[in-house]
Amino acid sequence: MNEVNIYIITGTSKGIGKALTEELLKDENNHVIGVCRNSTINHKNYRHQPLDFSDIPAVEHNLQKVFLPYTDAEKLVLINNAGVLGDIGYVGEGMPNERFEFVFDINVIVPAMLMNTFLQVYQQHPAQKLIVNISSGAGKYPIDGWASYCASKAALDMLSLTIQKEQDMRGSGVKVYALAPGVVDTAMQEHIREADADRFSTVEKFRDYKANNQLAQPEDVAQKILYFLNHTDKYTDVIQDARNM
Repeated sequence: MNEVNIYIITGTSKGIGKALTEELLKDENNHVIGVCRNSTINHKNYRHQPLDFSDIPAVEHNLQKVFLPYTDAEKLVLINNAGVLGDIGYVGEGMPNERFEFVFDINVIVPAMLMNTFLQVYQQHPAQKLIVNISSGAGKYPIDGWASYCASKAALDMLSLTIQKEQDMRGSGVKVYALAPGVVDTAMQEHIREADADRFSTVEKFRDYKANNQLAQPEDVAQKILYFLNHTDKYTDVIQDARNM
């Protein structure tokens, strides 16, 4: 009987999430549960679970639809890919307070809820278990105008580090990573390039990335992530960068 690998991926409607899903589905042993608001992927091994990550009560209410028993699975993988940049602008200069909540709900709170539920539900499951959180270099270096995004990605990195430490102490064998994909040609980059220089001092650098074809394509990044998923034994550190793969 063929092995069954279950991949639960957030944000599969576009960008890296969609490209990674399409790459995984080239292998008939892989099944993907795409957790996002809308999805255009049509494949026999793909199941769309609609969720709006800005609606925390709805996410909590529907978690059981995401984490089914999957008793035949030999590998269970959670990939927290969905993320938002939020409003670009300086703190204290017209930034609505609720925008911080919006960014942290999607980039930190929901990934934490998904990891918590994944570990609870599959604690006794004999499958190989892996969690990959799509992080960012912005979680390591401050970028003016991106306070909420930088802080949320730093929080996701620390969540990954702490959960891995806990799993090590429990001897569970679960692996947790925070993987930065690099600068990728996605809708988020379009949003960045439209920013005003007085609210984001390095906007010209990001415009130059596009003009000079220096942005990685989602499909290329997806292949790097797929390689990573299949060779996690090579990577011992929690914090990883796809550009080094």
